[in-house]
Amino acid sequence: MASVQVMVAAVPTANKTAYLDHAQAAAALFRKHGALSVAENWGQDVPDGELTSFPMAVRCQPGETVVVSWISWPDRTTQDKAWEAMMPEMQAMGGLPFDGKRMIFGTFETILEA
Repeated sequence: MASVQVMVAAVPTANKTAYLDHAQAAAALFRKHGALSVAENWGQDVPDGELTSFPMAVRCQPGETVVVSWISWPDRTTQDKAWEAMMPEMQAMGGLPFDGKRMIFGTFETILEA
């Protein structure tokens, strides 16, 4: 069963180029270790909510943009093995161009793809 990892983060808008550079390097690493696809999505119309919203979830501040990303894996086993193998390479990439403490992420089992 396919597995998808989803991440939402608040990225300083001024760091868009640095974020994209980091994302491209990470995507190459994910693909090298078995990811089927990687998507990076820069917020365009991401409204604040009254009870909950993407900006609220990541404590988005003025001058930041919400980013949603996902990595598609053929299955959870491939994903888990890849992350174990990639950790030294990920650490060698250096720091994140955003506050990783406000990032939210999770792994989901694909139950419908149309």
